[in-house]
Amino acid sequence: VANSCRFNDGDGAFMEKTPGSTGNRKTFSISFWLKRGVLGTAQTFFSAGSNENNVMTININTSDQLGFWEYDNDTDYSLLTTRKFRDPSAWMHILCVLDTTQGTAANRAKIFINGVQETSFSTETYPSEDYQGLCNTQIAHRVAKYGWNDAATLDGYLAEFCFIDGLALTPTSFGEFDEDSPQIFKPIDVSGLTFGTNGFYLDFEASDNLGNDANGGTDLTETNLAATDQATDTPT
Repeated sequence: VANSCRFNDGDGAFMEKTPGSTGNRKTFSISFWLKRGVLGTAQTFFSAGSNENNVMTININTSDQLGFWEYDNDTDYSLLTTRKFRDPSAWMHILCVLDTTQGTAANRAKIFINGVQETSFSTETYPSEDYQGLCNTQIAHRVAKYGWNDAATLDGYLAEFCFIDGLALTPTSFGEFDEDSPQIFKPIDVSGLTFGTNGFYLDFEASDNLGNDANGGTDLTETNLAATDQATDTPT
């Protein structure tokens, strides 16, 4: 991984695009590498929504717990990790997967951290079978911003951001454990993945177009980002 993108919460920096058509509303995978900049504040990594009653998000709360949830006039699913993530010096890989076609409730929403599935949650509510969510509909999909307002914007670095429409993938699609240090999860080449109708791949390698979709789709629109926000601090 050659580059990452720096998001400064003081700048209100984020990226967004609205899909031109509806994709798979039952199944998706969202993978990215994160290096935190500030602890103890609510921060958003990804969201899809239009108002406080209709939003899906991946975020971290003021207690540094990671959340993956959706609220569509009611709580449709919500996972909040028991453990807390408080190491601003290290890169971590996050993979959130939704697959509501699964018969077993616990298989419909999953969080993986550094290649390992999270199983301990302080909040644990799963979607109904064949639930159709907000993600992949024709509403704003945002990286580093919560829904419709400026609350909980990201302060930190993102790398290798992959949004996969229509597939429920595992961590081995995005990384591998180091042969010499098996506790270390490291990135692999993801350029050959199938991203689906509305999927995108942000590699942040074009400083003049940080929202470039390296998969060839419509680029994300950047707000309050500049070429100087391209970084060489990466999970590699």
